[in-house]
Amino acid sequence: MERKLNAAAGVTESKQESVGDSVLNGKRRHLIKSAGVAASFAAGASMFGLPSAGAWAAGSDKPEKEEVKIGFIPLTDCASVVMASVLGLDKKYGIKIVLSKEASWAGVRDKLTNGELDAAHVLYGLIYGVQTGIGGVKKDMSVLMSLNNNGQAITLSKKLADKGAVDGASLAKLMAMEKREYTFAQTFPTGTHAMWLYYWMAASGINPMKDAKVITVPPPQMVANMRVGNMDGFCVGEPWGHRAIVDGVGITAITTQDIWKDHPEKVLGCATDFVKKNPNTCRALMAAVLEASKWIDASLANKNKMAEVIADKSYVNTSKDVIDQRIMGRYQNGLGKTWDDPNYMKFYNDGAVNFPYLSDGMWFMTQHRRWGLLKDDPDYLAVAKAVNQIDLYKEAAAMTKTPVPKDPMRTSKLFDGAVWDGKNPKAYAASFKIHA
Repeated sequence: MERKLNAAAGVTESKQESVGDSVLNGKRRHLIKSAGVAASFAAGASMFGLPSAGAWAAGSDKPEKEEVKIGFIPLTDCASVVMASVLGLDKKYGIKIVLSKEASWAGVRDKLTNGELDAAHVLYGLIYGVQTGIGGVKKDMSVLMSLNNNGQAITLSKKLADKGAVDGASLAKLMAMEKREYTFAQTFPTGTHAMWLYYWMAASGINPMKDAKVITVPPPQMVANMRVGNMDGFCVGEPWGHRAIVDGVGITAITTQDIWKDHPEKVLGCATDFVKKNPNTCRALMAAVLEASKWIDASLANKNKMAEVIADKSYVNTSKDVIDQRIMGRYQNGLGKTWDDPNYMKFYNDGAVNFPYLSDGMWFMTQHRRWGLLKDDPDYLAVAKAVNQIDLYKEAAAMTKTPVPKDPMRTSKLFDGAVWDGKNPKAYAASFKIHA
């Protein structure tokens, strides 16, 4: 199964060049428009009380590298990285963020490890997959900060829904009754979406490694692939879950915040050697993104402005209304149910979002072990301490007056009743009835 997953990631990589070329061409076409958007929203920075003068750009704290290339995938949760640039918050800290739109997570991985990208909006589990050598060539990686909680979803095709499969239990029933190969997509073999999908399926009695075929598809290509029948379900970040509903090809079976309230998701990640060579640059980058995160969560008006910016072709390339509904917590499942979700995607939440908890990184490794991606138990705590740059984060948090928790571990109860507190990761990883 591991070989199959990695092969799937390789398929994604093979598409990188052609998609990347079109992205670059799109960037050139929209350069003037994006510059206009940036100028108009830079005014919003001063309105929000964000000074434009350098705050940390002199003496021994001067950023070692002033121009920082940051990769992102077209997803709603790239917003804090994008807005840090658009609002001019990078300049406040003596750096210039150069945004680079990427086509796949495999492409982001390769560019982070070969130095083409300095840092990226990236899947939590991807960073740990590279660190442990199961998600690509092994390389020391770093999580600088968490970018968001919540805001992903598992989508089932309209064809399955028409047969009564609208949640985990009814999907398991249909798969038991109608025997065939069922295909589900995630976005990277060790990533967050793969782990949410597997966790949800297993909680309903479906073994994703034995009862289904799992493929890797880049986020922006999910809806198109479901439309042509390439998959029965997928897990991806917004706005693509909502887009599947708008396009009439899928329904939301469950949101990821209903699997784990305030779960870790994307991070600001980079290679560890970049942190060692450029600690001041990393600190400045984190401070700029923290301020952008605070700005987004400060008001509905700011979220609305953010949705307008990132909907542009330079970023997510979709209509604003596909983004702004779920970012405000206004959900529908494609079957007539609507609700206001208090656990919508959060970027700051008084700093609770952004702290790189050791237990968050450790959780992904427990799931990698559960599903046979890791063949042995690592030293969970030691790996997390090496990857998550807590000391540097605390310095950036102090610069931005961001509250910091006292404990680098947190306790969470997932939807199946299992409690994760990071205290005994080896036992936790071995505790699940359904595993590889």
